[in-house]
Amino acid sequence: MPGVPGSARPGPVEPDMNEVVGRDDLLLLTLDTLRFDVAAELAAAGRIPNLARRLPGGAWEKRHAPGSFTYASHQAMFAGFLPTPAAPGPHPRLFAARFAGSETTAGRTYVFDTPDLVSGLASAGYRTVCVGGVGFFNKQGALGDVLPGLFQESHWEPEFGVASPTSFEAQVARAEQVVAGLPADRRLFLFVNASALHQPNWFHTPGATREAGDTRATHAAALEYVDRHVGRLFAAMSSRRRCFAIVCSDHGTTYGDDGYTGHRLAHEAVWTVPYAHFFLEPSA
Repeated sequence: MPGVPGSARPGPVEPDMNEVVGRDDLLLLTLDTLRFDVAAELAAAGRIPNLARRLPGGAWEKRHAPGSFTYASHQAMFAGFLPTPAAPGPHPRLFAARFAGSETTAGRTYVFDTPDLVSGLASAGYRTVCVGGVGFFNKQGALGDVLPGLFQESHWEPEFGVASPTSFEAQVARAEQVVAGLPADRRLFLFVNASALHQPNWFHTPGATREAGDTRATHAAALEYVDRHVGRLFAAMSSRRRCFAIVCSDHGTTYGDDGYTGHRLAHEAVWTVPYAHFFLEPSA
């Protein structure tokens, strides 16, 4: 996307995940359907200060999503395939399942011997907890139980879902309860799927109506809403020890771009996503 702020920013220095795993708590926050162009514009304009101050260099890294919709993308991420830097590779991964011939497994990659990262971290002594958001995490049917079923503990309530105007603050409150209830010596891998960006999001813009529907502007307003509450999540996750945080989108979405609406389709707005990883220090 030429001209989008932050689009040319180089990737961050990769930490040695063999040192991180077992020492730090881990947070994976997926901002479901968040578009790269919207995320970059808001960061550059100072409209998401709580997120921007955590981003390396104050800007999102431009990456390519591993899938075009929530289920496919999260299955890939839980297998160690996080969004890929939007530049020629190969790009060593943070996490990888052990398998012969992998060209993106490097010395700093944490390699697990289980089918997925979640069970791999559980084998390493982590308490694995999911706070779900969109329907693929609602546990209301066989399909909605697949992704939460990877975790030792999973949470979903209607208040966390896409139709709730207060979804993210409700999710953060549940995450705070999870952290508070965990023994101090137990490492935590917390996954939060933020549903606020997903359609419907018209209600995050004052004065908007259901009839007017969702737009790129209401999508941006939803990200501002998330930003107002994300500081509480970061504070909770760094309250016990240092936390390694990954914040990214699983895929983007379209609002009439080239005639397309929604996702699960091959469009630049869907495949290009914002990504960042950083440490949350206990004193932060």
